[in-house]
Amino acid sequence: MDFTNPLVYGVPCFLGLILLELLYSRHHKSTKNLYKWKDLGASLAMGIGSAIIAPLIKTISAIVIFYFVYELFNPFVDGVRTNIFGWESFGYAWYVWIACQLLDDFSYYWFHRQNHKVRFLWAAHIVHHSSDNFNLGTAVRNGWFTILYKPFFYMWIPAIGFAPEMLVVCLGIEALWQFQLHTKYVPKLGLLEKIFNTHTMHQVHHAQNIEYMDMNHGGFLNIFDKIFGTWKELDETLDIKYGVTHPPNSYNPLVILTHEYGDIWKDMKKSKNWGDKFMYLFGPPGWSHDGSTLTIKQVQNEIKLEQIAKFPKAA
Repeated sequence: MDFTNPLVYGVPCFLGLILLELLYSRHHKSTKNLYKWKDLGASLAMGIGSAIIAPLIKTISAIVIFYFVYELFNPFVDGVRTNIFGWESFGYAWYVWIACQLLDDFSYYWFHRQNHKVRFLWAAHIVHHSSDNFNLGTAVRNGWFTILYKPFFYMWIPAIGFAPEMLVVCLGIEALWQFQLHTKYVPKLGLLEKIFNTHTMHQVHHAQNIEYMDMNHGGFLNIFDKIFGTWKELDETLDIKYGVTHPPNSYNPLVILTHEYGDIWKDMKKSKNWGDKFMYLFGPPGWSHDGSTLTIKQVQNEIKLEQIAKFPKAA
């Protein structure tokens, strides 16, 4: 059965909503500076690049990787496609779609979380966080190299019997939800906040405030953040500073796309020990062999210890 990727229809909607938000922000004093022209230009350039590159890579991932895995683990047995573990491969019933979307969201959580925890992956993902603006333009500011490894986080889904084309559609739905999260104009949504990853939660994710960093990695649900200890609610009394602590300081798309790889290379040359070089490449961002820089977790732990020292009774 053939399906159309929802992103085919999403892209023109993305551009239209960006324009709408841009015009709306210009007529309100509180958000008049929501967009910066050079920053938006850089984001759109990278978004257009992703739109050109993604179909090529996704065709390979869908046809070669997902279909290869699906065929390998779900061969025909007596005319029925059967998983190697013994059950019949899944069809297209409505509840199968829901199950696939939930598994997609679970995979997205771990894919997204590892993008923040493994520096080599962070080098690709930092592109999306490199703007100090939070708007729908930032939503299309995507790294071009993320697409190369993302499919490997989802291979297990066709392996257990879900049709590859179903997974591709679910990936598209996930991307549509993620796009619309990048706006300040949607307040907290009451009961929906209990289940879904919302706009205010995604503001937390894009903040460089130390208490917010590496939080809220979920796709459209927040349950996995809550289960695995990475959920954080927006504190509306706290001023948010968006972006990253070590920005590229450039509007050149090529610099934005590659600057973290250059920083990794510089850090790897700081030590002759191969174990240290490995950690600079695959350890968490901020890791250093001599303690000259700290990871987010280390900084957060230091702050906690300082608070305990100041207020031991409260702790």
